[in-house]
Amino acid sequence: MAGGRKQTGIRRSDRLFDLIQILRDGKLHKGHELAAKLEVSERTIWRDMATLRASGVPVEGERGVGYMVTSPITLPPMNLSMGELEALHLAVAILSEATDPELAQNAQSLAAKIDAVLPENSGPPSAGWGFAVFPFADAAAGFRHMPGLREAVREKKRLRITYKALDDQTSTRVIRPLQLEYWGRVWTLSAWCETRQDFRVFRVDRIERVIDTGARFVDEPGKTLAEFVALQKAKC
Repeated sequence: MAGGRKQTGIRRSDRLFDLIQILRDGKLHKGHELAAKLEVSERTIWRDMATLRASGVPVEGERGVGYMVTSPITLPPMNLSMGELEALHLAVAILSEATDPELAQNAQSLAAKIDAVLPENSGPPSAGWGFAVFPFADAAAGFRHMPGLREAVREKKRLRITYKALDDQTSTRVIRPLQLEYWGRVWTLSAWCETRQDFRVFRVDRIERVIDTGARFVDEPGKTLAEFVALQKAKC
């Protein structure tokens, strides 16, 4: 989770992930407060915010006022489902890295057009549809788990996962998957971790293995999605 971890040696993409986790509560956060939580300079926060905006994350705010995430990504005149957005993300990412120069150029053009019509986008379209923040190889790493994770959230399946944390320490967890979310081209899984007896947010691209335990779970007080969301909103 964000905060409380020394940032020395942490990749910038991992720090940006931490920053998104702080902003996800929808509240206004001062730049100096974010800098203190992530143990970086306020100037670094300014640069990170510019990068998140260029990546398509709906961040609003400015220096001296504060920052907040405003709304989910939509494409007018239609709203894309999470599955459709995932498919579009994958297709554009693959083609943008194609060895065929014409295909790659057309993918970059499509990415720019998508950015241009995003209502949350307050700046110029970013080349590559935001992949400068989270490289495609990172984001795509977890795509193989998405069907099973979506089903587990829907069917309340208890899972056993192997997870590599940002410090490269690997652990095995038994979890109750609660919600999949899409942040700046990276998917996250919010869950109740039975191993740690607490809520956790896992980056899907860092999940190495997913096993269906064959057991279902039922909502219990203190372990539900509604309570997780309430806790996130209560954090400053």
